[in-house]
Amino acid sequence: MTVTGPAITLTSPVSLSPGQSLDDYDVVRRTLQAITERWRDQPQLEELAAEAGVQPIQLQRVFSRWAGLTPKQFLQAVTLDHARALLKRSATVLETSYEVGLSGPARLHDLFVTHEAMTPGVYRAKGAGVVLRYGFHPSPFGLALVMATEHGLAGLAFCDPGGEAEALDDMRGRWPAAEYVEDAAATAPLARRVFDPASWSEETPLRVVMIGTDFEIRVWEALLRIPVGAATTYARIAEGLGKPKAARAVGRAVGRNPVSFVVPCHRVLGSGGGLCGYHWGLTRKRAILGWETGLVGGGAASM
Repeated sequence: MTVTGPAITLTSPVSLSPGQSLDDYDVVRRTLQAITERWRDQPQLEELAAEAGVQPIQLQRVFSRWAGLTPKQFLQAVTLDHARALLKRSATVLETSYEVGLSGPARLHDLFVTHEAMTPGVYRAKGAGVVLRYGFHPSPFGLALVMATEHGLAGLAFCDPGGEAEALDDMRGRWPAAEYVEDAAATAPLARRVFDPASWSEETPLRVVMIGTDFEIRVWEALLRIPVGAATTYARIAEGLGKPKAARAVGRAVGRNPVSFVVPCHRVLGSGGGLCGYHWGLTRKRAILGWETGLVGGGAASM
């Protein structure tokens, strides 16, 4: 159907790995909120489990199933010290990525992406003439709003149950003149592929359509160079674009990224390692970074 108002129906098939559920992310979210509020107290496993409303053994199982990490390993992966170490370690990785492009052994765990940019005229016309099919799908990080044109994935947003209308309004506000058609069957294959690392393949890259200004698209292309398990800063991106004084403009473009997770704006941190911001919430940004640590082998546990 064509969107005419905020009414949303959630009819999408599940897009989670075997054993995962939206309840898993809810437990992770509540645990991270407790950590954020009580980090000075260094809460123990039993206290975190109580905050999340589960037994300690259940908390262990959720994190193992969701991220392949113990709660302790996961929490180490989202500390400021780990973020600073990640930035330091990533500097040479990113320099190399600019030299060799988007291939290479460092991208073993990456979701391979090929992209195209809509013409500047489409952006100036606020999406007029573009048909965006969308659907809400369960993901490891809450509900995912997936949007696609006939050419590929054009939007990916996140929300918690009950926030569907707000998320859709947010995305529609970016291209208000486009036509929006609810079609979960069309977006389900994209959702499954995006959130299933087993389906990530260099031989069959995911096609992404970028709709933005010329500068925004350059920034989003730079984000695609950040591999899983690495991070960078707004200043480094600005320098890489040959505009060392444009860190604030880079920050605004990062915040406008419409294809979350796939175009990894969550891997951009402040110069001191702080999370700084994330359009879909800092708790979700922490969750994604921790999940990716598990994906590349849980290296944070030994740091």
